[in-house]
Amino acid sequence: MARFASAFILVLLAWPAAAWDGSDGSSGNSVEIEKGQTVRRGREVEFYDHGTGSYRTIDVDSVHRRGRGVEIEGTDSDGNSVTLDMDGRDE
Repeated sequence: MARFASAFILVLLAWPAAAWDGSDGSSGNSVEIEKGQTVRRGREVEFYDHGTGSYRTIDVDSVHRRGRGVEIEGTDSDGNSVTLDMDGRDE
């Protein structure tokens, strides 16, 4: 029973740290949007680009469900179009 309680506590502690995984449509780099960010048209979203090792920000232009995933289209600070293909979420 103690083992179950310890495992349950570990799951609860790790839950808020979960991120939304996906990829950058143009570069193919893996990206993560941290939990707690609201992703919708007109909002600014920060994501971590594993290929460049840095955080990037886009202004969200559109959000579309694509099968089990989500496509987020936006514009970065340099005016470039960015498409993020995010994994489906069970939340």
